[in-house]
Parts: sequence; structure tokens; C-alpha cells
Amino acid sequence: MKRTILFVFLLIPIPILTALLGGCVVYEPVPIYHQGSSYDRVWDSALGAAQDTGVRVTSADRGAGLIRGVKSSTNVTISVTTQADGRIRVEFNSKGPEGQDPDLNDRFTRAYNRRMGRM
Repeated sequence: MKRTILFVFLLIPIPILTALLGGCVVYEPVPIYHQGSSYDRVWDSALGAAQDTGVRVTSADRGAGLIRGVKSSTNVTISVTTQADGRIRVEFNSKGPEGQDPDLNDRFTRAYNRRMGRM
């Protein structure tokens, strides 16, 4: 009798546990693909970030990778270049009166990263 009860208590949980574990599903991460080349995405993000930070774009030459603009009395140049290893570099430079909008570079970086989906 004790053996039968012990046998029942051991056999009943095994199918239940097997059924529960079989119901668990793990999904693989889905890769996200962006339309256009990564250069286009970086270019569009840099151009949009300039506008987000209040830079009035005066010229944008995608082929040369140069965006020029002004913010108040500060001249802004953004260059987007492809490096030898295939990575794309964005460089932000601003020249103006000292103390004029000292956090413009930081605001551009945050806006750019947000547009790239990094924040």
C-alpha cells in the first residue's frame, strides 16, 4: 500500500512537469533592417539632429558628406565620412563667440543618438 501511494506521488508529477515545460517557448530575437545604406541613415540622423538643436542648415552636400549651418552667431560644420574599415564617422564642429551656446555640441550628440535609436 505504501509502495503504491509512493509510486502514484512520483508518477503523477512527471507528466505534469513535462507538459508545463513543453509549453515554454523562447523566441529568437528579430533582426531589424533599415532601408537604405547605413551611410544614408547616419546622414539623415545628423541632418535631423542639427535641425533638432536649432541649427539653421545653410547647405547640405551628401556626396561630400558636409552639412553647414548657423545657430545664432555660431557657425556649424558637420562632416559624415566613411572610414577605411567601413564605419561611418560623424564630426560636429562649431565656431562662434566664446560662451555662446556652450552646450550645443552636447545637445547635438544627444539628438543624433536619439535619432540613431541609441537612447
